[in-house]
Amino acid sequence: MERNNDFHKDLKEFMDRYVHLVYDYSNKFPKDELYGVTSQFRRSALSVILNYIEGYSRNRKAVLKNFLEISFGSLKESKYLCYFSYKRNYLTKLTYDELDDLNNKIGAMLWGIIKKI
Repeated sequence: MERNNDFHKDLKEFMDRYVHLVYDYSNKFPKDELYGVTSQFRRSALSVILNYIEGYSRNRKAVLKNFLEISFGSLKESKYLCYFSYKRNYLTKLTYDELDDLNNKIGAMLWGIIKKI
C-alpha cells in the first residue's frame, strides 16, 4: 500500500494534536461529567488516531479501510461531543472553533484516503 509519507505524517500530527487538545480542554469540564461527556469525548478523540495506526499496521486493504472508517466515525462522534460541550458552556467559542477546524481538516484527509481504497 503505497502512501505519501508527508501526508500521513501530517495527518498523524493533526490527530495527535487533536487528542491532546481534547484532553487538555476537557480537564476543565465539570467534575460531575468525568464519567459522562469528559470520558466519552476523550475516548472518541483517542480512538481516531488509535484506529488509524492499527489499520495501517495490519497491511491489508480491506482491514485498513475498516479501521479508517472506524477512525472517521470516532472523529464524527467527537465532533458532536465538541459541539455539545460548547452548547453546555464547557468550551469557549474560541476553543470550540479551534477543535472544530482541526476536526474538519482531519476528516477531509481521512475521507480522502478512504475514497481511494
